[in-house]
Amino acid sequence: MEGRPNLSIFVASASWLWPESEIPVFGDGTNIVPTIHISDLASVIQNVIEHQPEPYYLLAVDSSNNTLEDIVKEVASIIRPGKVQKRPFEEAFLNKDLSTREIDSLLVNLRMDAVHIKELFSINWLCETGLVDNIELVGEEYQKARGLLPIRLCVLGPPAVGKSTVSRKISEYYKLQYIALKETISETISQLEDNVRNADPDAENKDSAAEDKELLNSLRDSMKQNGGFLDDQLLMKVMKNKLVSNPCRKQGFVLDGFPKTYEQAQELFYAEEHESEDGASQMSSYGKKMMPEFVLCLDASDVFLKDRVVMLPEWLVQEHNYEQKHFLRRLARYRGNNEEEETVVNYFADQDITPLYLEITSSDEPDCPLLMQKIFDMVDQPRNYGLTSQEEEERRKAEEKMSREAQEKAEERKEAEEAKHRAAHWEESTKSLDMMKQKEEEVLEAKSLPMRNYLMEHVMPTLTRGLMECCTARPEDPVDFLAEFLLKNDPCNY
Repeated sequence: MEGRPNLSIFVASASWLWPESEIPVFGDGTNIVPTIHISDLASVIQNVIEHQPEPYYLLAVDSSNNTLEDIVKEVASIIRPGKVQKRPFEEAFLNKDLSTREIDSLLVNLRMDAVHIKELFSINWLCETGLVDNIELVGEEYQKARGLLPIRLCVLGPPAVGKSTVSRKISEYYKLQYIALKETISETISQLEDNVRNADPDAENKDSAAEDKELLNSLRDSMKQNGGFLDDQLLMKVMKNKLVSNPCRKQGFVLDGFPKTYEQAQELFYAEEHESEDGASQMSSYGKKMMPEFVLCLDASDVFLKDRVVMLPEWLVQEHNYEQKHFLRRLARYRGNNEEEETVVNYFADQDITPLYLEITSSDEPDCPLLMQKIFDMVDQPRNYGLTSQEEEERRKAEEKMSREAQEKAEERKEAEEAKHRAAHWEESTKSLDMMKQKEEEVLEAKSLPMRNYLMEHVMPTLTRGLMECCTARPEDPVDFLAEFLLKNDPCNY
């Protein structure tokens, strides 16, 4: 819608990113905000160009007079029931996702009527009655324009293989609805109880309240008769209602371990199956919108699964009903269902959906980044708004921290390598010097050996006797005494 598109974008993105939060309406929300669909505005401009009317100024708005609160509620309802909360206007300035200009637009309070447009032109309006009355159409256009397309996955596998861990990680990464059987049943019963408890006896739609009460009683009776479980008919009704809810249709979902049989898959996704003119079976529009795009099949050996359950804390065993007899019975049932000709995997294969098989061999594998990266590579990039400004800031800080740590580690590695290189160079230099010194000593030894032998044979014996005589006589002039002794006792003086 034109007029105040950024406000609608803020509300829609907030509803998408924070489905459990109440969307703020800054101020009292009673101000009138004029709007017009972009296609209707284009039609007005085209008529102005073609007809060139006399009035110099023309006011192009639709016939709605919706308040800010009405618009916020309806835009928020694209994903889930529009839950809003009135906040003081000053708090808008604390929101980083709204600029000053956008905050100023929240104060607009104009009741307008496009009198000249209606009198001068014959326009084929797309949304003449405004945004609130055409929210489904505008919501679909908005999602397509911004690439907000649903992603639907199904995660299958035996008990204790790690389906829930993987499913929750996928749900968090892609911002999808996480659907587990037990939680969905509890959520449905809780919602029905709330509807029945808060039903208005004077309301016009009394049939809806009666239907909620009847369904609630049926669910309670079925669980009581089946030991806490629902019969297949009610189970399928609960799961179908979940899949057609706005969050699942708009954002997508991750089915955790369901359907369990071929028949359940067929009933869940092939409702209202019909034949085409040539007699071929065709999937209903419901089936096409709800059919998972991706199927993950986790598996592990029975020995591995049993060992994993044994190592689990007691509270987890109780929470997942993994007591030995229950676990072994569930594991045997799963293996039995997958040995039949018609299995859940075969059902998806028949719909041209190729499952991704992942073998779990380590207890840490469901948390393993490599395993999750394989899944993210198969599914590709998220189809949503991405990160909020706060998440962007946190990611930027995290990236800066990681960059600093990586740089510090790189410097540490460089210093360690340089120190290692210096130590190796020093060791090599020391070794070379030692070798050179040893060679010099060996050369010197080799050169001095003949001389030493000569002295030992011809000089040292006579010199030694002379020194001994000199020490005995202690002459006043020892050098002269020694010289005379050597001359008298020269072995070569014949």
